[in-house]
Amino acid sequence: MYNQPFRKMENNKVVQRIYSKIEEIPTLSPLLQKIVGLIESRKADAHDVTEVISHDPSLTSKVLKVANSAYYGFPKKIDSLDRAVVLLGFNMIRSLAMSIGFIKTFSSGKKSGRFSRERLWIHNLAVATVIKELAMKYGRQDESESLFITGLLHDIGKMVLDQFFTEEYQQALDEAGCLESASVCDAENRFFGMDHGEVGKILLKRWNFPAAICSLVAMDHKTDVPEGVNAADVAMLHIADILTKEAGMGVSESITPSEIRKADLDALGISGNEIEDLRAFLSEAKESIYEFYGTVR
Repeated sequence: MYNQPFRKMENNKVVQRIYSKIEEIPTLSPLLQKIVGLIESRKADAHDVTEVISHDPSLTSKVLKVANSAYYGFPKKIDSLDRAVVLLGFNMIRSLAMSIGFIKTFSSGKKSGRFSRERLWIHNLAVATVIKELAMKYGRQDESESLFITGLLHDIGKMVLDQFFTEEYQQALDEAGCLESASVCDAENRFFGMDHGEVGKILLKRWNFPAAICSLVAMDHKTDVPEGVNAADVAMLHIADILTKEAGMGVSESITPSEIRKADLDALGISGNEIEDLRAFLSEAKESIYEFYGTVR
């Protein structure tokens, strides 16, 4: 039987410990800080993106490798960063560079019980891919890359809890039954006084991410949409998360995904047939998502 020290503590003390641990996490590398700064800059253009990336030869090489992978599917080889920006667009290159930077930074760490960072990053990439597809199809094209980044980072709070509260988080996951079920949020709240979405929001705010991304990450498994948060964005995150789990991408074999909520379908104005199209899209993209992750690693 596990000891359960967190349950004996008042929630506010647990929250204080989480905040103090997050303060111990190093700030983002100067390169990633610059890329994050380009997210909201209305003056940013292709030159700004290539200028930032080109100062890191390793990142430049990986951007080109991924740009030439099946994930993007260009028939001819992309042999320069400038060419990649022309073909993919600077927003996509920015998201690609950020994906590579975060996966590189947060992929290390032992597999502890139910938790695997490799599995989680595959899940995050798949969610990011689906949420971007939803954005492109349902009137959010201008925000598609920001939504991709949200999908990529929506579970980063799990990494914080696993890194700094390994034993306690394992207890919470064991109690929930499996890492990927929505019930894990209930267990997280009992053990830590907040769930991984809220932990992720704290971390991303510390790293100066745009408020819209921080707020949406906190809504990972929540259904009551607060004022100031776009209900359609929340619906896209929920649907992308469920479809990815249905596809078995980055999740354990024991997962039983939640059903897609009618409220989320209504928020986007989409039907069951359109969900089937998304399932087919993800099935076709599955191999290229694994290739993306393999290239970055």
